[in-house]
Amino acid sequence: MKHILSVILFLLMLPFGTHAQSKKSLDVGDKIPLFSLTDQNGKDFNIADHIGKHALIIYFYPKDESMVCTKEACAFRDSFNDFTKAGAIVIGINSGTVASHKHFADKEKLPFVLLSDPDNKILKQFGVKGAFFMTGRETFVVDLSGKIAFTYDSMMQGVAHAQQALATVQKMSRK
Repeated sequence: MKHILSVILFLLMLPFGTHAQSKKSLDVGDKIPLFSLTDQNGKDFNIADHIGKHALIIYFYPKDESMVCTKEACAFRDSFNDFTKAGAIVIGINSGTVASHKHFADKEKLPFVLLSDPDNKILKQFGVKGAFFMTGRETFVVDLSGKIAFTYDSMMQGVAHAQQALATVQKMSRK
C-alpha cells in the first residue's frame, strides 16, 4: 500500500501534460518573448507596446475564481496603487476565456489587465511548469529593457506573488 501511495504522489508531482515538454523557465536576465493576446475587454494587448515604458509584472495563474487565484488577484488589486506609483503595470495571464476574465475582473474589481492565452502558448514560452493537473503559478518582474529582473514560483502562496513583486519593483524604482 505504501508503495502505491508513493507512486501516486510521485506522479502527481510531475509536470502535467504539455508542460512537461516546456523549455526551462525563463530566469533573471532573460529577455521576455514578444506576444500579443486578447484582454478581458476583447482588445488586443501587445507586450511590445509596453516594454521600455513601464516595469511589467506578468503573473501566470491557473484559473479564474479559484480560491488561491482569487486571493492572488486581490493581493495585486490591493497593491495596485503602489505598483502604479513605482511605475509598473500588472498583467495576469491564463488559458481562461475573455468572458471568464471579464466576469472575474468585474466581480473582484480588478483594475489591471487579464489576458487570455487559450492554448497556453505564452505560458509555454515563459517555461511555466504545471503540477497537480493544473497550469503553473509564476510571477515575472520585467525591467524597462524587457529583461526579467525577478521571478517567484509558488503554487499555494498566491498573496506572496504580489508582495514579492511589489518589493522588487519598488527597489527598481529607487535606482
